[in-house]
Amino acid sequence: MSGLRVIPTWRHGQERLYVCRTDGKNIAWYDREAGRVNLLSEQHREDVLAVLRPFVTGPVAVGPPPVPTPAELARLSLHPDDDLAPNRPGEALLIALDRAPGPQRRLRPDPRRRALAAEERVGDALDLLEGAGWHTLHSVPLPGGHRIHHLVIGPGGLYCVRSLPARRQRVVVTDPMVAVGRHEPRALLLGLRADADRASYALTAEVRPVLAVVEPSGLALTTPPREVRVLRDTDLAELARAGGVLKPADVEALHATARDRRTWTRV
Repeated sequence: MSGLRVIPTWRHGQERLYVCRTDGKNIAWYDREAGRVNLLSEQHREDVLAVLRPFVTGPVAVGPPPVPTPAELARLSLHPDDDLAPNRPGEALLIALDRAPGPQRRLRPDPRRRALAAEERVGDALDLLEGAGWHTLHSVPLPGGHRIHHLVIGPGGLYCVRSLPARRQRVVVTDPMVAVGRHEPRALLLGLRADADRASYALTAEVRPVLAVVEPSGLALTTPPREVRVLRDTDLAELARAGGVLKPADVEALHATARDRRTWTRV
């Protein structure tokens, strides 16, 4: 078989190398940490090993996946362009800054970089929940140019998380308005609820909205916001304390659905 491609994927410091056909379908993957090449079809063994040879370090076991789960097989069937799991926190902002970095010198910092730093900080905090059975997808695209900053799926349910940069500024929440420092209040909670509703429609499951305020000097809620949790970025681990909502199989199934870009094209 010719035309095989090797696609590297990083998640939480762990690397996997997927071997794809020209049509984008995965036929194998190399788990460097486990020292194993997993084959979905034994007939491609020699071709897969040949294309992986430059990447393999040390002895490896070769064979079918030990016990492939339905979620793993669903992920493997995705074309790489449709898989949202490799998205980094702030993926859309990273791409925008790469395409149009802006002038080198300016009186005020580019607000996109402040927003990116906030998404990266929140994303790193949410990724730490992975060991407790949670999954986080970053920068989930929605029709119309909108996106969900972070979608969190785990035993305690599903959360649509929006990052709000507020370094050394006081934040006052008066539902639906959010005021950051001396800036004019904005109706951020309306948009956040709308994003959560669109996610609920796409996944046919309840998705709860969360506003993650990054590095504020103070945080005040004049009244408890309707249906929205407001947390500092340092308190996001509280989301993992909720449990008993979803079984592990349900978490994996919802994650497999959510990571498919096509899930979000009609919401």
